[in-house]
Amino acid sequence: MSELARLDRILAAGDLPAAEDALSLADIADVESLMRRAACLRDEGHRDRVSYSRKVFIPLTQLCRDTCHYCTFAKAPRRIDAPYLLPEAVLAIARAGARAGCHEALFTLGDKPELRYRVAREALNALGHETTLSYLAEMARLVAKETGLLPHLNPGVLSPAEIASLRKVSVSQGIMLETSAQRLSERGGPHFGSPDKHPAIRLATIEAAGKAQVPFTSGILIGIGETRRERIEALLALRELHERYGHLQEIIIQNFRAKPGTRMAAAPEPSFADHLWTIAVARILFGPAMNIQAPPNLSAGALEQQIAAGINDWGGVSPVTPDHVNPEAPWPEITRLGEATAAAGKVLTERLAIYPDYVRNATRWLDPVMATPTLRQADAEGFARDCAWTPGTPVEMRHHTPSINIRLTTSSRNALSDILAKASAGQDLTEAEVVALFATRGADAEQVYVAADDLRRSQAGDTVRYVVNRNINYTNVCYYRCQFCAFSKGKLSENLRGRPYDLDHAEICRRSREAWDRGATEVCLQGGIHPDYTGATYLGIVHALKAATPDIHIHAFSPLEIWQGAATLGISVRDFLSELKAAGLGTLPGTAAEILDDEVRRIICPDKLTTDQWLEVVETAHAVGLSTTATIMFGHVDEPRHWARHLIRIRNLQKRTGGFTEFVPLPFVPMETPIYLKGLARSGPTLREALLMHAVARLALHPHVENIQTSWVKMGEEGAKLCLQAGANDLGGTLMNETISKAAGAAHGQEMAPDRMERLITSLGRIPLQRSTLYGPVSSERRDASFAAAPLTEAIAIPAARKFHRERGTASSVPATSTVSD
Repeated sequence: MSELARLDRILAAGDLPAAEDALSLADIADVESLMRRAACLRDEGHRDRVSYSRKVFIPLTQLCRDTCHYCTFAKAPRRIDAPYLLPEAVLAIARAGARAGCHEALFTLGDKPELRYRVAREALNALGHETTLSYLAEMARLVAKETGLLPHLNPGVLSPAEIASLRKVSVSQGIMLETSAQRLSERGGPHFGSPDKHPAIRLATIEAAGKAQVPFTSGILIGIGETRRERIEALLALRELHERYGHLQEIIIQNFRAKPGTRMAAAPEPSFADHLWTIAVARILFGPAMNIQAPPNLSAGALEQQIAAGINDWGGVSPVTPDHVNPEAPWPEITRLGEATAAAGKVLTERLAIYPDYVRNATRWLDPVMATPTLRQADAEGFARDCAWTPGTPVEMRHHTPSINIRLTTSSRNALSDILAKASAGQDLTEAEVVALFATRGADAEQVYVAADDLRRSQAGDTVRYVVNRNINYTNVCYYRCQFCAFSKGKLSENLRGRPYDLDHAEICRRSREAWDRGATEVCLQGGIHPDYTGATYLGIVHALKAATPDIHIHAFSPLEIWQGAATLGISVRDFLSELKAAGLGTLPGTAAEILDDEVRRIICPDKLTTDQWLEVVETAHAVGLSTTATIMFGHVDEPRHWARHLIRIRNLQKRTGGFTEFVPLPFVPMETPIYLKGLARSGPTLREALLMHAVARLALHPHVENIQTSWVKMGEEGAKLCLQAGANDLGGTLMNETISKAAGAAHGQEMAPDRMERLITSLGRIPLQRSTLYGPVSSERRDASFAAAPLTEAIAIPAARKFHRERGTASSVPATSTVSD
């Protein structure tokens, strides 16, 4: 059996070549055959992504105790201006990078120069440090604090204690193995006279990093005198450590470049074909998931061919600083890198200094001090956020400026086209297909928006509907501990800013009558789960409202309130819902859903309804004749796979009951929430993710859910316009009052009056139409009243929930009444 045939059998079984089979690859000279196999593996693991990190290069010191025979980075003291960059110089570089949109600060330096040079020791002493690594830790901490850049450290050989210390100030570390061939450290070899280049010493550092759970970069340097078999041996040594610890986030295949002024200035460089051969072999040895990188500025040939050989990452690329290790080889401009990536049929995707898999498991791989800034710069897949927008803040159009990928990447990929065709035909998408839609970027994301909007036009027409309603949050006292909520107040609440309150029937009814007078057809009632409330409380509210405003539609009580109300009365959910319906309840809001996946719920709302319980309440409501909305609150600790499962569960329930009137994406507004303030959540979804949620919902729920609503409170007016062009057909309610998003930090106001609603809609060339809660018509009398509405009166003084008020963690004496405004 030929070597290639044996390799195919191994790969077909989903295995990695064992050591003997791996070493036999050294005898395969057919580069193109290896590249084809490597490219298939890369696509399996990374689809169409080729990533890079936008960074600044901070050469903290160019002194080094080693004397590698090909290096121009390390210099003698007489050839440099100062032994170390001073803090002000470090910060100047970092701040320039931050202004240029960088996320990574790459600290590169020589190995422990103080062990060789007195000038280094003296300089460190003047800086208040005994070691280079101590000064490095201070500078990394300074850069992270002052600029927000995430430090990646390449300080050379380290002890376990040194690795653990630097873990506290960095998101990743690295050291190139370069080679495992000991003979290259012997006299006449490129590493002779460089004690830190001995393979066993470097492998010990890499292993120590694994034990310390440090995301780590390593790789090999080819063309310095090693054989192909020795390259494979080095890669196998790295693979063995990664299999043990899982910490190698990337493998770099770097080609030697001969530099004038070095002992190896006349040494032959490896051919481009040899470089491609090594990239392909590395991919084959490490399999689909590993990140294989080749520096684009060192390429001796077309960048597209390196992609074809199996890479999925270009490494760090700086728009600010040169490659100080290879100053003769400038980095390509990011625009040109995007062009080359697109020419290979891939999407250039920016990452952080730490790779996505490790970002998504930040509690394991990062020190808590570094986890928070990392999460806040990450999107749902663990890549770098691609815009500065946060839900609840205004969307500026610069946040939606097409990127290089949108202009240059082909949008006719067969797999995506097949998924979109399947969705448009009303066929059920699988979880993997929905995840693939959420993963789109660049031109592919634009294609998803267009497909969703085309489907919206055929399904719902060009009419954009909205309802004139009023939110009434009757209490903000809650004994649940939802980590995403900044609204609730109470003894078990983790966010106690503001006074707790509990509206009485008189105030609830006053607000309902005022809403009716202002043209409303609906009141929407939701509140915290007050420990004194029972099912009788909810029934009493409905009876009071019906008596005060008999013609207004009561859209009230989340599935959590229904579950709690039934439990307190000792009756079934079905019986409680039937009693509420008989009392006058019209529909239920499908809130408290958050993410319908218990993996996420255990983190963000561990004491709340489970996924199955939420679905049970809603299905029961549909069974007794109460329609509901469906919502998703996304962008915190969740991932696209959780979003896909949520949509599929909504779709499957709708197929059984037909009871959902609309689907409402609710982007997580993070600013004042406990989970964000603790540093455990992302900064909400990116704008791309928010638009995709509306678009993918349209596609994945078709034809079962006709209405996709966008939240102007979360998205703002400009964001809502974008959503209406990405599959949404409903603008929700005028609200009159908005409390929950406001408490979390949203800044989009309390009300969007009908005239503003209609101006927004007509600005898109669409047709505005007031609707009822159940998407029926409203009378001309109601419409006229809504346009002639008087200003809202201020909320009157209401009884404070005094026993639930605390200041500085203790019970507080407060006045018997307080003015509370929603």
